[in-house]
Amino acid sequence: MSNPTTPRLEPGGRLRPIALPTEHGGWGLLGAPIILGLWTAPSVAGVWLSLAALGAFLARQPLKLALGDWRRGKRFPRTVLAERFALGYGIVALVAFSAAWFTSAYPFWLPLLLAAPLAAVQLRFDILKQSRALAAELCGAAAISATAAALALAGGWPPIPALLLWLLLALQSTTAIVYVGIRLRLARGAPARRAPALLLHLGALVLVGGLLWSGLIGWPVLASFVLLTLRCCIGLMPRSLRTPTPLVGLQELGWSLLMVIGIRLGM
Repeated sequence: MSNPTTPRLEPGGRLRPIALPTEHGGWGLLGAPIILGLWTAPSVAGVWLSLAALGAFLARQPLKLALGDWRRGKRFPRTVLAERFALGYGIVALVAFSAAWFTSAYPFWLPLLLAAPLAAVQLRFDILKQSRALAAELCGAAAISATAAALALAGGWPPIPALLLWLLLALQSTTAIVYVGIRLRLARGAPARRAPALLLHLGALVLVGGLLWSGLIGWPVLASFVLLTLRCCIGLMPRSLRTPTPLVGLQELGWSLLMVIGIRLGM
């Protein structure tokens, strides 16, 4: 019997599922706010804050494995590895956040504080092994989008435009999550309704139109959301459902990049 305090990998190697996120879409959710934030308001503190966000993002996978084992009163060799990876990533995040705190001339903590309850909800779902639940994914996407606002504040942006970056990215990511989920279920032949994705995109379009009318954003942002709505309409058509799942993921990365460009040009 193996000693649970001595981590040992299986013959095939099980390190990657412990050390790295299993949801590949998460990289896009993290990359979009970091690219947007550093592009709109570059700063030394922003670089450190981006590294802190990366550390926190990487810590989630081993942390949820460790917490899940603790909750069940179990301890396996993978539990020890998960604890060590979570601790390592956590230290990186803490050191980088401290460096951002001391090098920034502007306070950037407000969006992170507001996003903390959303991150806590996602972690709760992780512990319950319900990471794929829609509420968990939406809360996680909204929480990580706050990174853009924090980076903008660290770079000297006023609060209202910085928080708008968060709102716009959160709208894009939440609509994408609902759309992709429905599209993949339809592609598998599972029962699913197209209406929620279409209505959510239309609601986001109306909200962005209101922001444009009020003068808070520019036309490129609205144009990007119009394209996203068209993508949803076309992507849910029967002939579009034959697209392989990996290609759908790559397409969504492209749409995220398009949204980053649109927001940057429209702010």
